[in-house]
Amino acid sequence: MLFKQKDLPRIQAGEITLAFRRWRRPTVAAGGTLKTAVGVLAIESVERIDEDEISEADAAGAGYPAVSALLAELARRPDGDLYRITFRLQGPDPRIELRERTGLPEEEWQTMKRRLERLDAAGRTGPWTRATLEAIEGGEGVRAGDLAPGLGLEKEAFKVNVRKLKNLGLTESLGTGYRISPRGREVLGRLGGKGE
Repeated sequence: MLFKQKDLPRIQAGEITLAFRRWRRPTVAAGGTLKTAVGVLAIESVERIDEDEISEADAAGAGYPAVSALLAELARRPDGDLYRITFRLQGPDPRIELRERTGLPEEEWQTMKRRLERLDAAGRTGPWTRATLEAIEGGEGVRAGDLAPGLGLEKEAFKVNVRKLKNLGLTESLGTGYRISPRGREVLGRLGGKGE
């Protein structure tokens, strides 16, 4: 479940605590968590509802000025059942601290190397982790749609790969595009890329 960049500060401030999505199958579950750029969200409830159950208070809680504005947004993706998701900010994103952590001890480096090798082995287009880190390092702030073709990928496949690296603390999302983290720079250097 993704959020618009403009809504993230309001989620962080606790002003937005609801989301409405049309799904064939929910991508989050009550009791679970969701990592976002502003922290980890605790998912409190996921309820299947009908459009006429949405109140003005619901629309406001989701960051919309009126129910009509929320319904207009939902109409852009009419397939699937409608769900109301209630959440709260649980705490900071652990990836933020992780991406600043450098000076990997040998054991941690070997674990990281094995994880990257597994990601490469599972890639549909062959090894991709190092090339993706290099592309991001050379194109800080460049949109996914502009970086992806250079790696022979569609934009969405590229974004999925970047999220995997982000979960390891190696990359960071910006308002537009990405940047390699200090940890990512160290890892890239140790892999024999440009890095440090």
